[in-house]
Amino acid sequence: MIVLAGASASGKTEVAKQLADFFNIKKVVTTTTREKRNGERDGVDYHFVDKDTFLKMLYDDKFIEYTEFNDNYYGSTKDGINLKTSVVIDPEGLKSYMALKDPSIITFYLMSTEEVRFERMMLRGDNVEDARKRIINDRTAFADEKIPDVDFRVNSQTQNVEQVTRDIYQKYIEELTKRGYTI
Repeated sequence: MIVLAGASASGKTEVAKQLADFFNIKKVVTTTTREKRNGERDGVDYHFVDKDTFLKMLYDDKFIEYTEFNDNYYGSTKDGINLKTSVVIDPEGLKSYMALKDPSIITFYLMSTEEVRFERMMLRGDNVEDARKRIINDRTAFADEKIPDVDFRVNSQTQNVEQVTRDIYQKYIEELTKRGYTI
């Protein structure tokens, strides 16, 4: 499994989409209580649920990890782990996946500057004030001391998304091979 973490607009969601398109590595559809963005589809981009449903799933121990961000919950369920999947998560979620100590899980941290990330948020149509809040929140959430020792750190601003995706996939295959897996 490819685990992708990075601050808002670091490219992790676009990389996950291209991993699916180019390499048949399907993005785990995580669950959220936030409203759909323009063009998002339930069951494809996220499983959109209300807060009561999310809390019931949490009570029933369905999640590997979950977080609350901007008054919304996000979580990934246990049934998504396999060699042909990827997941997009925050630093706490990253720690939860790493705590599983599953050798089939390879972790990546995507990095880019605040300026580049803010520009990307504007290009995708985010609200200016929400984008500013995300940048400010990410300063704390993605501070260096909060990022665990991932398998790979990837600079996602000096390459285009396709290059980043191909680089991640190549590293993933090489690391899986070292660990005795094939896909």
